[in-house]
Amino acid sequence: MELSSRLKLIKPSATMVVNEKATALKLKGVDLIDFGAGEPDFDTPESIKNAAEAAMRAGQTKYTPVGGTDALKTAIIAKLKRDNGLDYAKNEVLASCGGKHSLFVAFQALFGNGDEVIVPAPFWVSYPDMLLLAGAKARIVSTKEENEFKLTPGDLEAAFTPSTRAIILNSPSNPAGVAYDEGELSALLDVIAKRDCLIISDDVYEKMVYGDFKLGQVLRLRPDLRGRTLICNSVSKTYAMTGWRIGYSAGPAALIKAMTTLQGQMTSNPSSVAQAGAAQALGGPQDSVPLMMGEFAKRRDFVVDRLRKIPGVRCPKPQGAFYVFPNIDAHLNPSKGLKTGDDLAGYLIEEAHVAVVGGTDFGYPGHIRISYATSMHNLERGLDRIEQALRKLGNA
Repeated sequence: MELSSRLKLIKPSATMVVNEKATALKLKGVDLIDFGAGEPDFDTPESIKNAAEAAMRAGQTKYTPVGGTDALKTAIIAKLKRDNGLDYAKNEVLASCGGKHSLFVAFQALFGNGDEVIVPAPFWVSYPDMLLLAGAKARIVSTKEENEFKLTPGDLEAAFTPSTRAIILNSPSNPAGVAYDEGELSALLDVIAKRDCLIISDDVYEKMVYGDFKLGQVLRLRPDLRGRTLICNSVSKTYAMTGWRIGYSAGPAALIKAMTTLQGQMTSNPSSVAQAGAAQALGGPQDSVPLMMGEFAKRRDFVVDRLRKIPGVRCPKPQGAFYVFPNIDAHLNPSKGLKTGDDLAGYLIEEAHVAVVGGTDFGYPGHIRISYATSMHNLERGLDRIEQALRKLGNA
């Protein structure tokens, strides 16, 4: 069977490949420690589950409007006002089947052949492939580890070409937990404001910051950019609802209308029951979020400290999300088949029975991504195993 030529442009998600391999080993009875998961290990709060159950009991199991129920749109608008100080109308918001779906629909609606989209690296693995499927190209802009992987105004200025249509800003980010404060983000927005450039603000980790860090937000700092900014977000990470598959977007009415039309031909509406849960998540008690982040903070500090004690490993301390992105270049050895972090990830899953994600598809082949969305017990055991496996290589 001959498949579409567009499939030659893309590859499977690196994180999903690791997840599938880890699952297969667990099914075989292997005592595998999974540091690959891009999801909180906490359970969805009971109030959200109860809202979904009540919706089922009330017969809310039919189609809904393509862009989401009135209740969910109301909750999205209230959230944007409460947390971000932004006012949106119902024709300016759209609910989709997860944050990834929100971005995919946006890219399909906005971009075409020859368009370039600036993507700061390290980046979420799906951005480049989703852009390719829209006919566009990711213009990758590398950042420096010693600068905490933060994009500088100078780097951004140099990245623009006549074909630049947009920039993706993901703060805090996957995979390195990079977060921009108000001053840092404001400096980038000053550069963007001088250009005819759209902004895709991927805010999926916006509530997942540590300590008293004040996260910069695009439209709080530059409300004049509202007409060319699309906010994409999700309930997946913040409320431990990855399997519920609800994301949402907020932007100019004409863009949201176009995205709704596309979604109507792709998936129709998101799950009616999941929408009821998401409405409760966004509009109900928010106390589960700081509790979860308190636990993540303890794990982050432990993981960073533990990795920094392993010879040949450098590990920046993330300001947000629940990943670390250590540099393991000193442990690579082409003569042993270890050319990249992906090779090392393969070695670790076989030798140490620890699943991590190689850094190549994040834009940095000398790194690996470790998720600390697991128990402290697993973190202790897994990092011990990693150290032992690296010492066996004798490279550092």
